Amino acid sequence: MLEIKQINRETKGEFIATFDGTKAGEMTYSWAGADKIIIDHTEVEPAYNGKGVGKEMVYKAVEFARENNLKIIPLCPFATATFKKNEEIRDVL
Repeated sequence: MLEIKQINRETKGEFIATFDGTKAGEMTYSWAGADKIIIDHTEVEPAYNGKGVGKEMVYKAVEFARENNLKIIPLCPFATATFKKNEEIRDVL
């Protein structure tokens, strides 16, 4: 089962995806002031490509943004593409 954990630090953070205890992917972000995060990198382990791991990490970031009244700046090409393809998550842009 896919699990996504968030590690939030003062200026940066990350979402780590694991599948049955094995690392499947990682998405990093930086804080831009108190009300914005910048998704700057998304990486999925080759064995998990095409299984929705990257998209689930973006959706977890959207959930975090909604819960904390944040906006997301997607600098990472993958995150940018995910926002373009999924209109229902654009409210946090």
